[in-house]
Amino acid sequence: MRHYQQRGSVIIIVLWTAVLLTVLVTAMASKVRLSAKTALHNQEAAGHWAQIMEAVNFAEMELMMERMQKPIGVEQETSEEGEILNSAYRFNGEALSLQYAAAENIVVRIYDHAGKINLNRIPRRNMQLLIEKRLGGIDADPEQVQNLLAAWTDWTDLNDLEGLNGAEKDYYLDLDQPYTPRNNPELDTVEEILNVRGFDELFAGLNLDAAFTIYGNTRTVNLNVATREAMQLLPGLDDELIETIIAYREREDISNRAEIAEIIPFENLQQLSSWVGNNTSNIYSIFAYPKLQADINISGDSLADEAALEPQDPVRQAYMEIVEVRSYNSLPRVYKVDPYGNLPDTAPARIEEYGIDL
Repeated sequence: MRHYQQRGSVIIIVLWTAVLLTVLVTAMASKVRLSAKTALHNQEAAGHWAQIMEAVNFAEMELMMERMQKPIGVEQETSEEGEILNSAYRFNGEALSLQYAAAENIVVRIYDHAGKINLNRIPRRNMQLLIEKRLGGIDADPEQVQNLLAAWTDWTDLNDLEGLNGAEKDYYLDLDQPYTPRNNPELDTVEEILNVRGFDELFAGLNLDAAFTIYGNTRTVNLNVATREAMQLLPGLDDELIETIIAYREREDISNRAEIAEIIPFENLQQLSSWVGNNTSNIYSIFAYPKLQADINISGDSLADEAALEPQDPVRQAYMEIVEVRSYNSLPRVYKVDPYGNLPDTAPARIEEYGIDL
């Protein structure tokens, strides 16, 4: 009997040992597998980073080359009507093919800051119109508009004297997380506007970097390179008109106000007139990121149109640099680097959604 008990104990010990060894081997295998995956992902990330940096350098070179004289004999791109297109207008956020080609899996987009609203150059009257547009246009509460405008004026003036219904040092120092107002018309960052009393609610949900800039001296917005986010703030423009503008500039340049009048009704153009111009700037946002394929569900009836589909880029954040390019023989000046910059709306013109027929 004792002999059988001993044998049973040995079997139990062997079984437990086998179980423990199995657990240890499984844990070690999982750890080795995790380490292998980590090494692979790090290798891929390092490869993508090198490709992105290469693409950014090529994009900077593209901007420098834009300031060079075109070689003799080089044919300039033309529209369907045969009009020569301004090559500077391709810096409107479209996915670019660079002169020095980046890797095939890398997307490069460049945004001219002439397509954004310059917070450091905006007149007080235009800021009032922008506030009214954001609060609902003609339905905006006049008192609320004036209070916000007074807060903006106090933030950007050169003193601590509080205007009527404004906000100065005493108000901001009394907050739970106190700070002092700028008291200077030159903002240091676009995000600073959210520190102005009431402006965090006014611009809630807006991609600020897509709509605004603080760089350069441009006072107007060039519709050829304007972002959707900037145009949505401009008086006189609604979503349908914005998509019409984008659809128009995808085919040809908007060269003058007469061409703007062809696509924007007279009443809307009156509201918009003081905001728009044809200037370009020396300030650009460069985005570079690995390409991702958007998922598209195509029904059997629309398979023939598959080639014509151009889905919106699913990427929302990417490596971003803001640079100033003054000439072809000096390197760009880098103002800002953001590895997780928020891309503006990159979709092509939503023609079908709004029934646009140019």
